[in-house]
Amino acid sequence: MLNRRTFVKAGLASVAIASMPKLVMAMSENNVFHLTAKKTNYALVSGAANSELWTFNDIVSGPEIRVVKGSEITVIFKNELDEPTSIHWHGIRIDNKMDGVSGLTQDAVLPGEEYIYTFTVPDAGSFWYHAHNMSWSHVARGLYGALIVDEITPLFDKDHDITLMLDDWKLDSQGKLDIKSLGSLMEWAHAGRLGNLITVNGKFRPEIKLKQNENYRIRIINVANSRVSAFDINQLDAKIIAYDGQTLASPRKINYSPLIIGPAQRVDLLITPKKNEPFKLIDLGSNEPYEIAKFIIKPNLIAPPPVPKLVPNKLLEPDIGNAIKQKIEIQGGAMSGMRAPIYRGKRMSMMDSMRNKQVWALNGIANLGENPMFEVKRDQTIIIDFLNDTSFMHAMHIHGHHFKILSRNGTTDNEQARRDTFMIGPESTTTIAFVANNPGKWLLHCHMLEHASGGMNTWFKVS
Repeated sequence: MLNRRTFVKAGLASVAIASMPKLVMAMSENNVFHLTAKKTNYALVSGAANSELWTFNDIVSGPEIRVVKGSEITVIFKNELDEPTSIHWHGIRIDNKMDGVSGLTQDAVLPGEEYIYTFTVPDAGSFWYHAHNMSWSHVARGLYGALIVDEITPLFDKDHDITLMLDDWKLDSQGKLDIKSLGSLMEWAHAGRLGNLITVNGKFRPEIKLKQNENYRIRIINVANSRVSAFDINQLDAKIIAYDGQTLASPRKINYSPLIIGPAQRVDLLITPKKNEPFKLIDLGSNEPYEIAKFIIKPNLIAPPPVPKLVPNKLLEPDIGNAIKQKIEIQGGAMSGMRAPIYRGKRMSMMDSMRNKQVWALNGIANLGENPMFEVKRDQTIIIDFLNDTSFMHAMHIHGHHFKILSRNGTTDNEQARRDTFMIGPESTTTIAFVANNPGKWLLHCHMLEHASGGMNTWFKVS
């Protein structure tokens, strides 16, 4: 991981402390937004040469789309890149044909072409959008943004509602984005692409200004390809108010540490600074603790106001007693004894598996098969038992639905959180359940993007 000493050795001694990296708001007229994918020259660290990033609207970390729950929005997307791409609206319980998955719900948008997405946002919460064609490359280059859906009456005003998009970038010795290593088999078969610089909203170690004794909603979105972040939120005296865009009934103090935030996961924190003292946001997910941001507290002796009453979204409760069941075994990767998987209908040799970089599988099948892994009738509850028979952690994401985590390693999960992405450790099990009430063809994959492209990618059908 890069630090100031590393920058000095590389001749980048003028690493500046960034001020609060407020996201740029996407402009709209009658909830019609324009997003253009394009190349953007940007210095990820002060004093380094510009990197060629890929962004929406020339904005690093993307323009933040902010709308109200229940709104219908239209996004006119134009692709000005040299490669086809598409946009997935991560966590939105969306109409299937608008889900943005190239090769499943739409064709990728070719260079120079446009595509119009129109959909309704049924839930208030923290979501995001990102490229969903060659995402291992496109997201690593910066093709993403925040999608925040406010309650009909927002719980926090704009000065007390802060979005922090965490990304890690793999830089070369000159401080430029390392493009040459994209697609490395080593990354695909191991823990995925891990960068050496963590940014918040595109800035290195920004200072974020808060006021003492005031309530803040801090929305943390992990947009990294594969990095798993971890935070001791109890040191911040923080409480959780939402997971993956699903608001809790009341703020929750956790009795464990650290809080894991994997790729694509979101956590909304309630923070009320009690003292006029700065504090740091430390990522414990690396080999060594890594400061990613610093909060500067302005004095305010007025007692804090009451915490706004939280309003959970209305999700159907799984009918466990009448559920159908599905088992999914996660296989492959380095240090595994996986038999060569089936790919495009044929069983590969191990040599072909490596040549095609299809080194992961779900139930012995690498990547999307012609037929769904399973099919479920609309409004039926499904229970999925996941077994991670690999040496690596994974971030499993289900499109179009939010699920409840029932158990981990055979032990009932006390939080019973509603999520769209969950972490599962090596040689571990996790059981989830959800009501399949959204018809269509839905992706299920690891959100460590190299793992997904390397075979940990399937689909199911709700009929």
